[in-house]
Amino acid sequence: MEFLDQASIGFLVIFLATLLIFGEIMVRTKGLFGLLGIAIMTMYFSYHLTSIDEGFWVVILYLIGLCLVIFDGKVTGDGTIAFIGILLMVLGLALPAPDLVYGVLVGLALIIAAPSSYLFTKVFRPRKMWEKMTLKDKLSSENGYNSMNDDYYELIGKMGVTKTPFRPTGTVEIDGKLFSATSDNLWINEEVSVKIISVDGTRILIAPENK
Repeated sequence: MEFLDQASIGFLVIFLATLLIFGEIMVRTKGLFGLLGIAIMTMYFSYHLTSIDEGFWVVILYLIGLCLVIFDGKVTGDGTIAFIGILLMVLGLALPAPDLVYGVLVGLALIIAAPSSYLFTKVFRPRKMWEKMTLKDKLSSENGYNSMNDDYYELIGKMGVTKTPFRPTGTVEIDGKLFSATSDNLWINEEVSVKIISVDGTRILIAPENK
């Protein structure tokens, strides 16, 4: 396997192995991508590692990084732990490299291949563990989400009566229901007839009726 002495070949090998391993994490391929990726990665490590002790710790470093990436996808889902995992994996690949250029290239190969594996989700069935990170579930009104509460939105243009003084926030009664509202820096006394000017989310803006 002398061809692995070339940095460009090392780049391609790590790129392909990472693409397949992360592809297995991203999509459902019944272990095929994972087996191929592990086989290629094993070839890289077995050729470059020179001692049992070094091989043990470098491989462990790489595996810890991979576990952190999987943990982030399953539990936290915000990408922070996955980022740390990627860094550990880069170190695990770069340490056994024969020189600095080789180490930089294999690290770059992993950094490029990891996000590129997301393209597999366009072809294969993605795993649910990544829906949160990829924002697959959109906050749409069809799914019960709305940037403006519909009940509050319907209040625009209605009349109400202040139940507390507004300095500039307070409580207003609209259609027999009490709501927290703001008068936008206007001081309004209690029991004053007001109009609902606008609604932003659950923020209700009121103004005196004659204003």
